[in-house]
Amino acid sequence: MFFGRKDWSAHVHNVEEVALGPGFQALRDRIVELASPRAGEIAVDVGSGTGLLALALAPRLGTVWAIDSSRAMTEYLRVKAVSAELDNLRVVVASAVCLPLDACSADLVISNYCFHEMHHRDKERGLAEAFRILKPGGRLVIGDMMFALNPACARDRRVVITKLRAIGGRGLPGLARVLKNAVRIALGSWEHPANEAWWREALKRAGFAGVRVELQPHEGGIVAATRPAMTAARLGTAPPQIVAPPGAPPA
Repeated sequence: MFFGRKDWSAHVHNVEEVALGPGFQALRDRIVELASPRAGEIAVDVGSGTGLLALALAPRLGTVWAIDSSRAMTEYLRVKAVSAELDNLRVVVASAVCLPLDACSADLVISNYCFHEMHHRDKERGLAEAFRILKPGGRLVIGDMMFALNPACARDRRVVITKLRAIGGRGLPGLARVLKNAVRIALGSWEHPANEAWWREALKRAGFAGVRVELQPHEGGIVAATRPAMTAARLGTAPPQIVAPPGAPPA
Protein backbone atom coordinates (compact mmCIF):
# COMPACT_ATOMS: atom_id res chain seq x y z
CA MET A 1 0.00 0.00 0.00
CA PHE A 2 1.44 3.41 -1.03
CA PHE A 3 0.78 5.12 2.30
CA GLY A 4 1.04 2.00 4.49
CA ARG A 5 3.71 0.77 6.83
CA LYS A 6 7.11 0.12 5.31
CA ASP A 7 7.97 -3.46 4.37
CA TRP A 8 11.53 -3.62 5.66
CA SER A 9 12.19 -6.95 3.92
CA ALA A 10 11.94 -5.08 0.61
CA HIS A 11 14.43 -2.41 1.69
CA VAL A 12 17.50 -4.41 2.73
CA HIS A 13 19.82 -2.81 0.22
CA ASN A 14 18.53 0.69 0.99
CA VAL A 15 19.14 0.13 4.71
CA GLU A 16 22.65 -1.16 4.03
CA GLU A 17 23.44 1.85 1.85
CA VAL A 18 22.23 4.28 4.54
CA ALA A 19 24.13 2.39 7.26
CA LEU A 20 27.39 2.84 5.33
CA GLY A 21 26.95 6.63 5.20
CA PRO A 22 29.17 8.86 7.37
CA GLY A 23 26.28 10.05 9.56
CA PHE A 24 25.24 6.58 10.66
CA GLN A 25 28.85 5.44 10.99
CA ALA A 26 29.51 8.32 13.41
CA LEU A 27 26.32 7.55 15.35
CA ARG A 28 27.35 3.89 15.57
CA ASP A 29 30.78 4.81 16.89
CA ARG A 30 29.27 7.00 19.62
CA ILE A 31 26.77 4.30 20.64
CA VAL A 32 29.61 1.77 20.89
CA GLU A 33 31.66 4.24 22.95
CA LEU A 34 28.79 4.85 25.38
CA ALA A 35 28.05 1.12 25.59
CA SER A 36 31.56 0.45 26.95
CA PRO A 37 31.66 -3.19 25.73
CA ARG A 38 33.67 -5.60 27.85
CA ALA A 39 35.11 -8.98 26.97
CA GLY A 40 32.82 -11.88 27.85
CA GLU A 41 29.64 -9.79 28.12
CA ILE A 42 26.31 -10.66 26.50
CA ALA A 43 24.69 -7.93 24.39
CA VAL A 44 21.33 -7.70 22.62
CA ASP A 45 20.95 -5.53 19.52
CA VAL A 46 17.24 -4.67 19.15
CA GLY A 47 16.23 -3.92 15.56
CA SER A 48 19.65 -5.00 14.32
CA GLY A 49 18.88 -4.51 10.62
CA THR A 50 21.89 -5.36 8.49
CA GLY A 51 24.23 -5.32 11.49
CA LEU A 52 25.58 -1.78 11.87
CA LEU A 53 25.95 -2.22 15.65
CA ALA A 54 26.10 -5.99 16.02
CA LEU A 55 29.04 -6.44 13.64
CA ALA A 56 31.01 -3.67 15.37
CA LEU A 57 30.41 -5.06 18.86
CA ALA A 58 30.72 -8.82 18.31
CA PRO A 59 34.57 -8.89 18.25
CA ARG A 60 34.60 -7.15 21.67
CA LEU A 61 32.01 -9.25 23.51
CA GLY A 62 31.22 -12.80 24.52
CA THR A 63 27.90 -13.07 22.66
CA VAL A 64 25.75 -10.68 20.65
CA TRP A 65 22.09 -11.46 20.00
CA ALA A 66 20.98 -9.59 16.87
CA ILE A 67 17.17 -9.36 16.83
CA ASP A 68 15.05 -8.00 14.00
CA SER A 69 11.47 -8.58 12.86
CA SER A 70 12.47 -8.75 9.17
CA ARG A 71 13.50 -12.20 7.99
CA ALA A 72 15.30 -10.71 4.98
CA MET A 73 17.34 -8.44 7.23
CA THR A 74 18.32 -11.28 9.53
CA GLU A 75 19.32 -13.55 6.65
CA TYR A 76 21.46 -10.78 5.20
CA LEU A 77 23.15 -10.25 8.57
CA ARG A 78 23.61 -13.97 9.11
CA VAL A 79 25.61 -14.22 5.86
CA LYS A 80 27.73 -11.20 6.85
CA ALA A 81 28.45 -12.80 10.23
CA VAL A 82 29.60 -16.02 8.56
CA SER A 83 31.75 -14.04 6.13
CA ALA A 84 33.36 -12.19 9.05
CA GLU A 85 33.81 -15.50 10.96
CA LEU A 86 31.88 -14.18 13.94
CA ASP A 87 30.67 -17.36 15.59
CA ASN A 88 29.47 -15.43 18.67
CA LEU A 89 26.83 -13.47 16.71
CA ARG A 90 23.36 -15.03 17.08
CA VAL A 91 20.78 -13.73 14.59
CA VAL A 92 17.10 -14.11 15.51
CA VAL A 93 13.79 -13.12 13.92
CA ALA A 94 11.69 -11.59 16.71
CA SER A 95 9.89 -8.45 17.81
CA ALA A 96 11.31 -5.63 19.91
CA VAL A 97 8.25 -5.85 22.16
CA CYS A 98 8.69 -9.59 22.86
CA LEU A 99 12.36 -10.50 23.15
CA PRO A 100 12.97 -14.28 23.22
CA LEU A 101 15.54 -14.14 26.00
CA ASP A 102 15.50 -15.03 29.68
CA ALA A 103 15.10 -12.37 32.35
CA CYS A 104 18.38 -10.93 33.66
CA SER A 105 20.40 -12.59 30.89
CA ALA A 106 22.10 -9.63 29.19
CA ASP A 107 24.77 -7.15 30.26
CA LEU A 108 24.01 -4.68 27.50
CA VAL A 109 21.03 -3.74 25.29
CA ILE A 110 21.67 -1.53 22.28
CA SER A 111 19.54 -0.25 19.42
CA ASN A 112 19.87 2.17 16.53
CA TYR A 113 16.99 3.76 14.59
CA CYS A 114 14.44 1.13 15.49
CA PHE A 115 12.17 2.65 18.13
CA HIS A 116 10.83 5.51 15.99
CA GLU A 117 9.05 2.89 13.88
CA MET A 118 6.86 1.97 16.87
CA HIS A 119 3.90 3.74 18.42
CA HIS A 120 4.74 5.20 21.84
CA ARG A 121 2.91 2.43 23.68
CA ASP A 122 5.05 -0.15 21.86
CA LYS A 123 8.19 1.86 22.60
CA GLU A 124 7.31 1.51 26.27
CA ARG A 125 6.76 -2.22 25.82
CA GLY A 126 10.17 -2.44 24.16
CA LEU A 127 11.80 -0.56 27.03
CA ALA A 128 10.08 -2.86 29.52
CA GLU A 129 11.46 -5.86 27.63
CA ALA A 130 14.95 -4.35 27.62
CA PHE A 131 14.68 -3.81 31.38
CA ARG A 132 13.47 -7.39 31.87
CA ILE A 133 16.36 -9.04 30.04
CA LEU A 134 19.08 -6.84 31.53
CA LYS A 135 20.96 -7.99 34.58
CA PRO A 136 20.93 -5.61 37.56
CA GLY A 137 23.58 -3.05 36.70
CA GLY A 138 23.15 -3.77 32.99
CA ARG A 139 23.40 -0.94 30.46
CA LEU A 140 21.05 0.39 27.80
CA VAL A 141 22.12 2.61 24.87
CA ILE A 142 19.67 3.62 22.14
CA GLY A 143 20.22 5.86 19.12
CA ASP A 144 17.10 7.10 17.36
CA MET A 145 15.24 10.00 15.82
CA MET A 146 14.83 12.32 18.77
CA PHE A 147 12.25 14.98 18.01
CA ALA A 148 8.47 15.28 17.89
CA LEU A 149 5.95 17.20 15.81
CA ASN A 150 5.59 19.69 18.62
CA PRO A 151 5.61 23.34 17.49
CA ALA A 152 5.95 24.49 21.11
CA CYS A 153 9.46 22.95 21.35
CA ALA A 154 12.24 25.00 19.73
CA ARG A 155 14.37 21.99 18.77
CA ASP A 156 11.37 20.12 17.34
CA ARG A 157 10.53 23.17 15.21
CA ARG A 158 14.12 23.50 14.00
CA VAL A 159 14.42 19.82 13.06
CA VAL A 160 11.11 19.77 11.17
CA ILE A 161 11.85 23.02 9.29
CA THR A 162 15.34 21.80 8.37
CA LYS A 163 13.96 18.50 7.06
CA LEU A 164 11.20 20.24 5.07
CA ARG A 165 13.70 22.60 3.46
CA ALA A 166 16.07 19.77 2.59
CA ILE A 167 13.35 17.59 1.07
CA GLY A 168 11.48 20.44 -0.60
CA GLY A 169 14.72 21.68 -2.14
CA ARG A 170 14.86 18.59 -4.34
CA GLY A 171 12.25 20.00 -6.70
CA LEU A 172 9.10 18.15 -7.71
CA PRO A 173 10.24 14.75 -6.32
CA GLY A 174 10.94 16.43 -2.98
CA LEU A 175 7.56 18.18 -2.92
CA ALA A 176 5.88 14.86 -3.75
CA ARG A 177 7.64 13.27 -0.79
CA VAL A 178 6.55 16.10 1.51
CA LEU A 179 2.96 15.53 0.38
CA LYS A 180 3.26 11.78 0.83
CA ASN A 181 4.59 12.21 4.37
CA ALA A 182 1.85 14.69 5.21
CA VAL A 183 -0.76 12.13 4.17
CA ARG A 184 1.02 9.40 6.15
CA ILE A 185 1.03 11.62 9.24
CA ALA A 186 -2.70 12.28 8.80
CA LEU A 187 -3.33 8.53 8.48
CA GLY A 188 -1.09 7.64 11.43
CA SER A 189 1.24 5.53 9.28
CA TRP A 190 4.31 7.80 9.43
CA GLU A 191 7.20 7.19 11.80
CA HIS A 192 6.62 7.91 15.49
CA PRO A 193 9.72 9.70 16.80
CA ALA A 194 9.81 11.00 20.36
CA ASN A 195 11.71 13.93 21.81
CA GLU A 196 14.13 14.15 24.71
CA ALA A 197 11.46 14.78 27.34
CA TRP A 198 9.49 11.70 26.30
CA TRP A 199 12.56 9.48 26.44
CA ARG A 200 13.59 10.69 29.89
CA GLU A 201 10.15 10.05 31.35
CA ALA A 202 9.63 6.71 29.56
CA LEU A 203 12.97 5.35 30.76
CA LYS A 204 12.20 6.39 34.33
CA ARG A 205 8.76 4.75 34.12
CA ALA A 206 10.43 1.55 32.89
CA GLY A 207 12.64 1.53 36.01
CA PHE A 208 15.93 2.72 34.53
CA ALA A 209 18.33 4.98 36.41
CA GLY A 210 21.16 7.30 35.44
CA VAL A 211 19.33 8.45 32.31
CA ARG A 212 21.48 10.53 29.96
CA VAL A 213 20.51 12.08 26.63
CA GLU A 214 22.86 13.31 23.90
CA LEU A 215 21.09 15.28 21.19
CA GLN A 216 22.85 15.34 17.84
CA PRO A 217 23.08 18.38 15.53
CA HIS A 218 20.63 16.62 13.20
CA GLU A 219 17.33 14.85 13.99
CA GLY A 220 18.91 12.11 16.06
CA GLY A 221 19.95 11.55 19.62
CA ILE A 222 21.29 8.89 21.96
CA VAL A 223 19.90 7.84 25.33
CA ALA A 224 21.86 5.82 27.87
CA ALA A 225 20.68 4.36 31.17
CA THR A 226 21.26 1.48 33.55
CA ARG A 227 19.10 -1.09 35.27
CA PRO A 228 19.77 -0.47 38.96
CA ALA A 229 20.64 -3.18 41.44
CA MET A 230 17.39 -4.31 43.00
CA THR A 231 16.12 -6.36 45.88
CA ALA A 232 14.78 -9.86 45.35
CA ALA A 233 11.25 -8.57 45.90
CA ARG A 234 11.49 -6.07 43.01
CA LEU A 235 12.96 -8.75 40.78
CA GLY A 236 9.85 -10.84 41.32
CA THR A 237 11.73 -13.53 43.24
CA ALA A 238 10.91 -12.56 46.80
CA PRO A 239 10.95 -15.45 49.28
CA PRO A 240 7.54 -16.52 50.54
CA GLN A 241 6.25 -14.83 53.67
CA ILE A 242 6.29 -17.08 56.75
CA VAL A 243 3.21 -16.53 58.87
CA ALA A 244 3.62 -17.48 62.53
CA PRO A 245 0.81 -19.49 64.13
CA PRO A 246 -1.54 -17.63 66.51
CA GLY A 247 0.02 -17.09 69.92
CA ALA A 248 3.57 -17.69 68.76
CA PRO A 249 6.19 -15.29 70.14
CA PRO A 250 7.52 -12.68 67.72
CA ALA A 251 10.70 -13.62 65.85
